[in-house]
Amino acid sequence: MEQQNLTSRVREFLLVGLTQSLALQRFLFVVFFIVYMMTWLGNLTIIITVITDHQLHTPMYFLLGNLAFIDLSESSVTVPKMLWDLLSKQETITFGGCMSQMFFFHFTRGAVVFFLMVMALDWYVAIHKPLHYLSIMNRGLCVGLVVGAWLGGFVHSIVQVALTIQLPFCGPNTLDNFYCDVPQVIKLACTDTYMVELLMVSNSGLLTIIIFIILIVSYTVILVKIRTHVPEGKHKALSTCGAQVVVVSIHFMPCIFIYARPFRKFSMDKAVSALYTVITPMLNPMIYMLRNTEMKNAIKRLMNRVNFCYGRLVRL
Repeated sequence: MEQQNLTSRVREFLLVGLTQSLALQRFLFVVFFIVYMMTWLGNLTIIITVITDHQLHTPMYFLLGNLAFIDLSESSVTVPKMLWDLLSKQETITFGGCMSQMFFFHFTRGAVVFFLMVMALDWYVAIHKPLHYLSIMNRGLCVGLVVGAWLGGFVHSIVQVALTIQLPFCGPNTLDNFYCDVPQVIKLACTDTYMVELLMVSNSGLLTIIIFIILIVSYTVILVKIRTHVPEGKHKALSTCGAQVVVVSIHFMPCIFIYARPFRKFSMDKAVSALYTVITPMLNPMIYMLRNTEMKNAIKRLMNRVNFCYGRLVRL
């Protein structure tokens, strides 16, 4: 009962944000608004292209379309609130809103991590079992893997929130960030959080490092296989695999920096947080669209259909 009373004393948190300079806030609003619009444009283009182009109705592009949807979901958890705060100067969030934001952020972020493992598995099967690829990576398995990735993100997130929400928060209530995240929120608890931090680092940091190493080793094996045993389409395979390695790196390295260490403040924390919450979801579609010839051709076909339909409407 006493712990519940302590928790109820904090009704909202104050977000310090990225900067206190009014001019810099306006500049950052314009930059991040453009980035957010490009994130929506790029990922939505991938989703629509994969759905409408029958040549892309393959397991790899089915998974790529789902990754684009996760990227949209992930960026929409934190960026709209950040943009609003940059303009409104009321950088506050309720206790419930903070816990909800933290839940959905780790839900989507965890889903991305597990989903990248699914995409690595898909690519491994495509290279090592090309003749049986479509029979192995059938629609039922692909849907199951997608659902499994979301469930993995849910379990990861619910553990984070459950460990945090049971802590007593009696003040202060200032978060040195532009969104609610575990490292900053835990530090505001009115109790010793050493064991909770240790569990968080194990759940987020250590797991992220292990998955990252597994993925890098897997893609190294795949790249060696491509160079030595793929006589045709080697350039295309290397390009696609290289794009996935880049995507894995830009997702995992910032996460390792934030979560695979004691929850102490570093000068680069906000910049790294902005990188993987705002910039990374925009980079994924750019990487795949620029390096994947099939995707570029499919987007051109989509644009031709749009222009054709628009031309007919104008003539009518």
